[in-house]
Amino acid sequence: MSASSSSVQRVPPARARAGKPRAPWVKALRRLFARRVVLVSALVLLLTVVVAVFYPMLTDADPGDMNLAMRLHAPSWAYWAGNDELGRDVMLRIIHGARYSLMIGFFTALGAVVLGTALGMLAGYFRRLDAPLMRLVDAMMAFPDILLGIALVAILGASLWNVILALVIVYTPRVVRVVRASTLVLRELLFVDAARALGVRTPMILWRHILPNLLSPVLVQVTFIFAYAILAEAGLSFLGVGVPPEIPTWGTMITGSLQYADQAFWTILAPGIAIVLTALSLQLLGDGVRDLFDPKLKQKS
Repeated sequence: MSASSSSVQRVPPARARAGKPRAPWVKALRRLFARRVVLVSALVLLLTVVVAVFYPMLTDADPGDMNLAMRLHAPSWAYWAGNDELGRDVMLRIIHGARYSLMIGFFTALGAVVLGTALGMLAGYFRRLDAPLMRLVDAMMAFPDILLGIALVAILGASLWNVILALVIVYTPRVVRVVRASTLVLRELLFVDAARALGVRTPMILWRHILPNLLSPVLVQVTFIFAYAILAEAGLSFLGVGVPPEIPTWGTMITGSLQYADQAFWTILAPGIAIVLTALSLQLLGDGVRDLFDPKLKQKS
């Protein structure tokens, strides 16, 4: 057997596999989770969602069950987060309330991104609409988020969906400004000019050429607004203008137990930790998504 044939046979299989190109989504995930803090944040969010969705299916315990004999009972092995002023299991209420808090964050982010993307594209692509739309956006952003939210909830009424609607209105201007700035750049690029020269209609240009290139800033805004909405709902509930007290969001749990904080601090500490961990994980994941779409970091990797 010749030397050349033997050298070919001795090529390690791992080396041969190394030449295989990875799928784009595998590369994207590797870059996204290259930092451990982003990976941990994603795992915390995944665990929160899984527990909120599936835990009620695994137990018949009612988070509203009251046991006055356990009123303001400290955390123990039976009740990991203690009991509140009515003897209810705080941990069970946190898990149950996660469904409402995450729902508020999700639908607020979804509504703000959909509405903000549409308005931002119109403002950035059509010069006639730019000035009036952006003056309206500037007027809305002149008010602090919490004050505008209080005013909208006071007008609409205190309910779960009215709070979501108010927060969508509050955070839509943020998305409009980001999308409008990106659209102003995209509309002047050669591929958009080529589409116009070929007679492609404006709605199709917006849908097939502008919108796909807005994916990266929009995804970043989704994670940030998700976190902002959870914090804003807690703030509105703390001020007494949020969702009704019978809906166990994390914000209403803190508000309901505030007067007992000096006797049983765990009744507000546990939902507070849930809010902080979820909001922080969303912010860190948003930073990771932003770095993922950063062209400078793409060139380095």
